[in-house]
Amino acid sequence: MESSEGRAEGSGRAPRVLVVGGGIAGLGAAQRLCRHPAFPQLRVLEATARAGGRIRSERCFGGVVELGAHWIHGPSQGNPVFQLAAKYQLLREKDLSEENQLTETGGHVGLPSVSYGSSGVSVSRELVVEMASLFYGLIDQTREFLHMADAPVPSVGEYLKKEIRQRAASWPEDEETRKLKLAVLNSFFNVECCVSGTHSMDLVALVPFGEYTVLPGLDCTFPGGYQGLTNHIMASLPEDVIVFNKPVKTVHWNGSFKEASSLGETFPVLVECEDGACFPAHHVIVTVPLGFLKEHLDTFFEPPLPTEKAEAIRKMGFGTNNKIFLEFEEPFWEPDCQYIQVVWEDTSPLEDVTSELRHIWFKKLIGFLVLPSFDRSVHVLCGFIAGLESEFMESLSDEDVLLSLTQVLRRVTGNAQLPAPRSVLRSRWHSAPYTRGSYSYVAVGSTGDDIDQLAQPLPTDGAEAQLQILFAGEATHRTFYSTTHGALLSGWREADRLIALRDPQAQLPGPWL
Repeated sequence: MESSEGRAEGSGRAPRVLVVGGGIAGLGAAQRLCRHPAFPQLRVLEATARAGGRIRSERCFGGVVELGAHWIHGPSQGNPVFQLAAKYQLLREKDLSEENQLTETGGHVGLPSVSYGSSGVSVSRELVVEMASLFYGLIDQTREFLHMADAPVPSVGEYLKKEIRQRAASWPEDEETRKLKLAVLNSFFNVECCVSGTHSMDLVALVPFGEYTVLPGLDCTFPGGYQGLTNHIMASLPEDVIVFNKPVKTVHWNGSFKEASSLGETFPVLVECEDGACFPAHHVIVTVPLGFLKEHLDTFFEPPLPTEKAEAIRKMGFGTNNKIFLEFEEPFWEPDCQYIQVVWEDTSPLEDVTSELRHIWFKKLIGFLVLPSFDRSVHVLCGFIAGLESEFMESLSDEDVLLSLTQVLRRVTGNAQLPAPRSVLRSRWHSAPYTRGSYSYVAVGSTGDDIDQLAQPLPTDGAEAQLQILFAGEATHRTFYSTTHGALLSGWREADRLIALRDPQAQLPGPWL
């Protein structure tokens, strides 16, 4: 047995709390609990060598790039990630401005600066703007089914396709222009797959889609890296709270576990790690990604989770969105260019793809964001790609990815002599063993109730030992799933739940729902 020496043990009555996972949900919960005198015995068990989870900033290309979370979505007063980032002085002046905080984007990605077609000819701005207006108008309509008794179709994708089919029938242009319009729409579908973290919008449930809440504010980034935020939270914790390289194998609960050094005290939970170490506890906050839970559902909890919770985990959606960074000697794009869209002229959202992934994986790429220059000699593009194509990309070598994307860029720019990028860096979230994907969505067959079901602590009956296992993480927040602010709020929510149990008179800062 591992002992907890080095921390204030308090009396034998101080509850022992373990947090599984050192992402922003786990760190947020730990920070909240460490500030309360009732919790002197706290440990965070992190499977990897670093904290931050799906927030992952790397020094590269002479600056910092985000392999994980990229933006603060909706940086405004109701967003705790924005508030913390402002408090820690991690943001630019303009991102803190009142004007930025009040901007309503509707959660939509900005328009491309330029749209390259696969024939090597740029697509007219007018056509792209027209299709963006159609697509995002339909996306806004999908959010209105939330309060309706029944939906016309099960998924967001089917609804969008049904509406596009009807409108396309009356487009006045020639066949070639109509095909180009559908190809541009297909690119917007691919963008939406990245936003939702899904392979296809046909997998995203229509009725609950509007439950996701978009906060006001113009999405912003961290000039020094998103990880500055988690580093600040970590720095506020007592120094030996986080245990790294400690993957958990099984959470044993509803038991009566003893520890030699605890003078006969028993604990309802025992956390068993892959290396054989065991940590008894009164309460465990599980913050692991939904992708990991899905993969280890049968072995991670002993006894197994109640049927309705296990069902919720199986039904909820969890997909992959990856980034591919390309560094160039010289930019081939205009100085004010921010987002390069790639349009494959032979694609349409109304037609299914039949080719093998290895031949067409790169067609799922939405194009490239131009990263702000770290210095004048560094020119970096960041491509986004979601779904099965993204997972296939993870299986390729850096050389293969670089070669494929060089061919794509030569083709779409019409410049066969375009120099190849000098280096490539990419994320591989599906291959990451403790993540197994990027973030959650509400899949066809599930609803927001499944998110609430996942967030419910165990045991659910009136057992003597209350709140043995608590659940946090982006996938447990009904209206902010898939975001860092949803994850942080969920960690605070579970910390507050424990504080309320152990100190019923405590003044909680909430409501964090």
